[in-house]
Amino acid sequence: MPLSTSLARGVAPAAPGTLHARTVTGDLSAPPRTGLTVSFGRGKKPEADLGVGVDDLSVSRRHGELTYRQGHWWLRNTGQQLVRLPRGRMMHTTTEPIPLTTGYTPLFVKGSGYREHLVELYVADHDDQGPVSRRDAETVRPNIWPLDDDERLLLVVLGQRYLLYEEDPRPLTYSMAAKQLKFLRPDAGWTPRKVEHRIEAVRRRLDRTGFKDRLMHDMSEGRPSDNRLLHNLLKGLVESTTLVPPDLDLMEDDSAWPDCGS
Repeated sequence: MPLSTSLARGVAPAAPGTLHARTVTGDLSAPPRTGLTVSFGRGKKPEADLGVGVDDLSVSRRHGELTYRQGHWWLRNTGQQLVRLPRGRMMHTTTEPIPLTTGYTPLFVKGSGYREHLVELYVADHDDQGPVSRRDAETVRPNIWPLDDDERLLLVVLGQRYLLYEEDPRPLTYSMAAKQLKFLRPDAGWTPRKVEHRIEAVRRRLDRTGFKDRLMHDMSEGRPSDNRLLHNLLKGLVESTTLVPPDLDLMEDDSAWPDCGS
């Protein structure tokens, strides 16, 4: 069913399941009516109800669709380029449609070069009027995860490349970290095995408190490497500003450290 004239642009109905969509060139709202399809892309109507990447020839004229059925809005990629969802999930034209959850979902349409075009989606829940302006409200502080002094020093050493905001950072190996820690804290008894055990304890504790990325092994989905879980930990701590560049000062006098390689 094509998008009808009953679609209320710029209005936020109260009905649960109402879809709100927004790009830099426009916005719309659509009621949760079975069979209703909302399309987005570079083209004009009727190819696309919502314009996105309108000046980018790598974006298809009809790049994606959202269809309401079975109580959900189902997202499908109909364009030649990939669509990226949160957590790095990708959609190709051959990917099965994905149901949106209530609340906010950003998606990015791959464009030319490094360009990515944002489509903001919001599905209203019960008693939800949709996204509202909160320009005068207090800013919500980042979720800072608790770390003791030894944990912070250990994580700064392991994640120093993340704190330098390198383009594709990787953690130091446990043996490299132990070598630096032994030089900095010679009486603390740091060894590669101790580093591993302390990191595992941090991962286990933070995993129980709602850390956004996977920190523990899930045997039902195969066993990810410890290096991948450590990457998730360091990336999450830096992105939440639990670890920040001034923490690198904990590694003072690093010019006197032995060369641990790259």
